[in-house]
Amino acid sequence: MSRIGKLPITVPAGVIVDIAKDNTVTVKGPKGTLTQTFNKSMTITKDGDVINIERKSEEKKQKALHGLTRSLLNNMVHGVVNGYQKKLEINGVGYKAALDGQKLVLNLGYSQPLEVIPPEGITFEVPTPVSIIVRGYDKQAVGQIAAQIRAYRKPEPYLGKGVKYSDEIIRRKEGKTGA
Repeated sequence: MSRIGKLPITVPAGVIVDIAKDNTVTVKGPKGTLTQTFNKSMTITKDGDVINIERKSEEKKQKALHGLTRSLLNNMVHGVVNGYQKKLEINGVGYKAALDGQKLVLNLGYSQPLEVIPPEGITFEVPTPVSIIVRGYDKQAVGQIAAQIRAYRKPEPYLGKGVKYSDEIIRRKEGKTGA
């Protein structure tokens, strides 16, 4: 039995979970609504305020899908209640971020500033010009947008200039050593 897959998911008050016949699960909560279709080999059942996931066979692929399905469903429930966030930091002379309405404007050393328009359910916060907070109720979307922002100017190993996650550690390289 999968250690993660066999754990039940408790549904907090105020969250509505609908499970369709084709394993399409819709989770509605105070922050938003998420819908996802899961593999048909998983059996998703709801008993009161507890969701259980069971698999039909003991194959290796089924065991992996069991834990994955449980994790994705738990992330959906957690997201519509609490939401998710990723913090980014900008290092470099003249590199900065600002908000223009809902858009995020980044000056990262290119000739033109970069504009990032948030998709539905994602919001940006810029507490200081060198820090960005990406918030949303969909964990996958928050991580994807944060990764796209980081990809505009990845941190380089010599001076550490670029956009990095706040908990990321950049391994620094030693520069040229003269004779």
